[in-house]
Amino acid sequence: MLKLAKKRTRYPKHPFDVEHGTETGGLTPGPELKTGHAHDRHNTAYYGIAPSLFRRLIAQWKQTKPPHTLSKYTFIDFGAGKGRAMLLASEFNFKQVVGIELHPALAKKCRRNMRIWNASHRKIAPMRLVESDATEFIFPEGPCVAYLFNPFGAPVLRRVLKQMEKQFAGRSGDLDILYVNHEREVVLKNNPAFKRLWRGLVPMSSLDAIVDLQIINAQLDGEYGSTGDESCSIYRFKGK
Repeated sequence: MLKLAKKRTRYPKHPFDVEHGTETGGLTPGPELKTGHAHDRHNTAYYGIAPSLFRRLIAQWKQTKPPHTLSKYTFIDFGAGKGRAMLLASEFNFKQVVGIELHPALAKKCRRNMRIWNASHRKIAPMRLVESDATEFIFPEGPCVAYLFNPFGAPVLRRVLKQMEKQFAGRSGDLDILYVNHEREVVLKNNPAFKRLWRGLVPMSSLDAIVDLQIINAQLDGEYGSTGDESCSIYRFKGK
């Protein structure tokens, strides 16, 4: 059975996890997320999004005037990891929340967090986790909003977009993409099937920014940084 690589350092517990009894925090670099899959080399890292940042991103998305009511959308987290974004999304009036995660150990933690969340929250959108490669995901019927917290490199992103084009052909406006820490945004920008609706910085709350910096500073190799906000972009599928 695959396990996460041994932790090299001890990360502070995020207030979100303290409040809810979940375990969605920490930072797991891409090289420590090996599964034996051909796409392993394109992994970036697992890092739970700051709750305030996520909620502000959803608010920003709503300002783009999605063509459907929120209750008709399925929220899909590509690279769900331990599931923090899924839990946060379930607080909104989505039709359902779906997570996609390839690494078995992360998927196991995600399912545990979902059980804890379901036990203590009543009015939430139904959630389910798909343990699979992102390029093989079959989208559900109806409008979808795809969420990506920079989960993988450009080669995998291109393949995911190709699947989106194929499955949403003839369905202009039925798919939006929320891309956080959009390091490979050029892949989307150069794809004529997707129209950029918004691009900018989404700030964290002061508390989230402090905790975020504490986690980043706990790294031994200093590979990842923190500025208290994230560069994000929002796209809508228009077709070719």
